[in-house]
Amino acid sequence: MRLDSKTPSGPVEKRWDNCKFENKLVNPANKRKYSVIVVGSGLAGGSAAATLAELGYNVKCFCFQDTPRRAHSIAAQGGINAAKNYQNDGDSIYRLFYDTVKGGDFRARESNVYRLAQISVNIVDQCVAQGVPFAREYGGTLANRSFGGAQVSRTFYARGQTGQQLLLGAYSALSRQIGEGRVEMHPRTEMLDLIVIDGKARGIVSRNLISGQIEIHLADAVVLGTGGYGNVFYLSTNAKGSNATAIWRAHKRGALFANPCYTQIHPTCIPVSGDYQSKLTLMSESLRNDGRIWVPLNKGDKRVPDQIPESERDYYLERRYPSFGNLVPRDVASRNAKNCCDEGRGVGETGLGVYLDFAESIQRLGQHVVRERYGNLFEMYERITGEDPYKVPMRIYPAIHYTMGGLWVDYQLQSTIPGLFVIGEANFSDHGANRLGASALMQGLADGYFILPYTLGNYLASNKLEKVSTDHPDCKQALEQASVSTKKLLAINGKRTVDSFHRELGKIIWDHCGMARTGEGLREALQQVPALRQEFWSNVKVAGGPEEFNQSLEKAGRVADFLELGELMCRDALERNESCGGHFREEYQTPDGEALRNDEEYSYVAAWEWKGPNQAQELVKEPLNFEYVHPSQRSYK
Repeated sequence: MRLDSKTPSGPVEKRWDNCKFENKLVNPANKRKYSVIVVGSGLAGGSAAATLAELGYNVKCFCFQDTPRRAHSIAAQGGINAAKNYQNDGDSIYRLFYDTVKGGDFRARESNVYRLAQISVNIVDQCVAQGVPFAREYGGTLANRSFGGAQVSRTFYARGQTGQQLLLGAYSALSRQIGEGRVEMHPRTEMLDLIVIDGKARGIVSRNLISGQIEIHLADAVVLGTGGYGNVFYLSTNAKGSNATAIWRAHKRGALFANPCYTQIHPTCIPVSGDYQSKLTLMSESLRNDGRIWVPLNKGDKRVPDQIPESERDYYLERRYPSFGNLVPRDVASRNAKNCCDEGRGVGETGLGVYLDFAESIQRLGQHVVRERYGNLFEMYERITGEDPYKVPMRIYPAIHYTMGGLWVDYQLQSTIPGLFVIGEANFSDHGANRLGASALMQGLADGYFILPYTLGNYLASNKLEKVSTDHPDCKQALEQASVSTKKLLAINGKRTVDSFHRELGKIIWDHCGMARTGEGLREALQQVPALRQEFWSNVKVAGGPEEFNQSLEKAGRVADFLELGELMCRDALERNESCGGHFREEYQTPDGEALRNDEEYSYVAAWEWKGPNQAQELVKEPLNFEYVHPSQRSYK
């Protein structure tokens, strides 16, 4: 298979304009003749469904929550980037483009990143018009703060609730279209399979999570905005419902999966406190604006923080990276925290933690200013840990957060299956090997509000789509396959719970394909994961029946997908003999411990093609060409 990114010609700053002009249009009267399925109702899916419906398309939107307001986008805390240069500190579209390509360790497609930077300036205006309550300066102008990987302030925020407020804006637009009858909403519904007819995506097989009924839904195009796959690790900052089923089942129908080993470790999470935990809690990266990160200078120092004098503290990020300090990118901050803990200088009972200290900021700014900026985050931390961060430093440690990999898409956001579009975190497109903070919300809304409406219309106008019915053989085959898979899980009747398999898989992936990887560890994981998968299919216990509310069955399907995806993640990491961004192979690092890329051999997108059950997937490479931001050793010193 050959991959065509369909990148427009011309200077990078003109490519999106050229693309929009060259794309074919659907006239307003004809839009009413087309139907579109949107799976997912977070920022990407919700904004896409609302915008497509407002344009006149007939939209069916599916989500497994009881309402789109509960999509995991609500958990994003710190902010959304936009190159507005409100602070007059040197920001620009080109600088955001440069920072994003560099932050992704030169493993992203330049044209997509530049388009994202261009559109960023429109996103904030759109959200303000929807009533999103961004923080404002005393004079009424929108406020900004800094985030990792940048030396300018370009992040717009609503305290520590930015994701929630942006989602409510998108939800209000979606609700209006539901009320107008242009969006048919299907809550508490999960996609089980993709229907492909004559080589084109034409619908989905879904399961009603309340009744258990399996149904077919047909359309002229399908859009997946279902988020990332961080929960393959079991412990992550993702909501427990976040899963990879939609994109993985589409992958098994022919959509290539790109860069699965690029997983992001967030440096500021509340440390694990016990085996009882099923997820971890994120503390916004925005806290690194005013909080200082440190560990004791001496190994084994277990004194409480206020008894450790300044001379015996190591502000290691400020020491190692004086230009960026505590605002280095997430992958750099995470690895440095791990290294300090590995040296025996970690804090807390487990030694897996570092301090995030606000004492200096409270003294300099006043507690009322810190409370205004981060109050709800401080309150959340105190509720979980029982410690008051106004009085003692927070304890933080890296945790799995975001996934840069996902289904491969071209410049039009279309996968290798015509008619299947993938947006937001579900695709691989904009972040390379590491996402800069506050760029996830930016990408999700850019894809849904401003890109997909153009590119989806071009597909519909360029293809003659015959009417199909649920009686089509491909529909019946997909429905039968989904039913058989469900019955197979229920019939095993083994002795182990679904969660026990998920927890064991997560530990294998974390140990061997987590914050640091080695060839030896990855090869070991590639023995352990298939063995665990084999046991799963012979010994898992799934209680209940198929035609009822059955969360055990829901989880079993997702874990079955994770067992296959986890193996691909390890294989992708083993194939990439270099370190870049979130993919850190211990064999490939500079003398001072930084990631050592190999641009000669690995400057490509690794896209994997499904070849069948228990068959090795085939690697297809999309070369990356850099015309504007030339790859160099990434430095934040």
